[in-house]
Amino acid sequence: MDLEHSVGLTRRAFVRGLGAAVLAPHIIPAAALGADGNTAPSETITMGLIGCGGQGRGVMGGALQQKGTRVVAVCDVNANNMAEAKKMLDEHYGNSDCATYRDYRELLARDDIDAVIIATPDHWHALVSVAAANAGKDIYCEKPLTWSLGEGRAVCEAVKKNKVVFQVGSMQRSGGQFKQACELVRNGYLGKIKHINVALPNGNDAKWVDEYPAPPPHLDYDFYVGPAEWTPYHPDRLDWNWRWWMGFGGSQMMDWIGHHGDIAHMGMGWDDSGPVEIEPVLWEMPEGRNNLYNAAGKYLVNYKYEGGVTMQLASFNEMPQVFKDCGDTGTQWFGDDGKWVYVSRKGIQASDKELLKIKFSDKDFRFRAQRNHMRDFLDCVRSREECIAPAEAGHRSASVGHLGKIALTLNAKLKWNPKKERFVDNEAVNSLLMRKYRGDWKLV
Repeated sequence: MDLEHSVGLTRRAFVRGLGAAVLAPHIIPAAALGADGNTAPSETITMGLIGCGGQGRGVMGGALQQKGTRVVAVCDVNANNMAEAKKMLDEHYGNSDCATYRDYRELLARDDIDAVIIATPDHWHALVSVAAANAGKDIYCEKPLTWSLGEGRAVCEAVKKNKVVFQVGSMQRSGGQFKQACELVRNGYLGKIKHINVALPNGNDAKWVDEYPAPPPHLDYDFYVGPAEWTPYHPDRLDWNWRWWMGFGGSQMMDWIGHHGDIAHMGMGWDDSGPVEIEPVLWEMPEGRNNLYNAAGKYLVNYKYEGGVTMQLASFNEMPQVFKDCGDTGTQWFGDDGKWVYVSRKGIQASDKELLKIKFSDKDFRFRAQRNHMRDFLDCVRSREECIAPAEAGHRSASVGHLGKIALTLNAKLKWNPKKERFVDNEAVNSLLMRKYRGDWKLV
């Protein structure tokens, strides 16, 4: 084995829990093993950031707060956002070592990077995630997992094939009140679950523009559009507002399905399943002249799952009063004898306060105690265990939104086979599960 290959193998293998066998015959200084209180270099998880907007920098900041990490490279087609991320790292480390890349493939080609954070707009999640998995990188990817349902399955297969650790940024899964609510549901304290309400934020925006300016020099706009259908540049379609252009995002419904919809699945143990029927009810555009955005401001979809459980997914304004009495967004399960539990970022409520005082027994199902979502990911990078929000779970919860989006677009009630992930007896609609990529982009 040549020396260069040996050194590279040792560092990455150690991070993955395999380095002890390689290092055992050698005498190593105590400082190199972290005996001085610092993390040994061989144990440090070296990371890169792909997508340097506000969300990406926020997630990266969470990684910087965790012991045993070092972010060495950032990537974005927007040079200004990339410069902000580099500045953040340079100030944190007190040097200017952070490397910058316009093309994510160049960052992924680095052998010294163990894991990546993917915080691009939704339409880029699949291509970057599959490429990262194929490059052997562990992945923390923002939700929703992908822009389309077919892309989600491709990501899951790439993760499985390459045996990489994957954490979806559905960070509510690590929250204490969300785990408590899901444990009450999964352990039968509400009895048999009959119905679930999932409320996501209202709103969108409407804007009329008379002209589309040329892209600024700091932005590679053709690369930004990437695999999506071409649309002319406008500054108000970027940053936060790309969510309201359905070619890049998917409205508040897709932006939040990976939170409250994901918690509905988490509580039911549906991380590898999905609905069997999808019934569209409402997809209403915001008022006002609008040629810049095409996402709905109000929406409502009804679902049925195997066993007869029903679920209503809607913007808050369409929720029944029993939900609105609890809060504006969140997840609410209904069981036997009128029992219900509601959970959101503001807390947990129940039809009977005694439900919230239940002390779980040793026989009850419990999620692991870790409440920091990034820490959960980093721990799993070392242990090779499955994260609290693995790719399959993120795919299945995002699929609820994807299926609703298709049903609403067609205004048609649809039947779905969650095992085969195909619409029943409707090949024409199955063609909508995967988008046709623009240009030479391919999901490989």
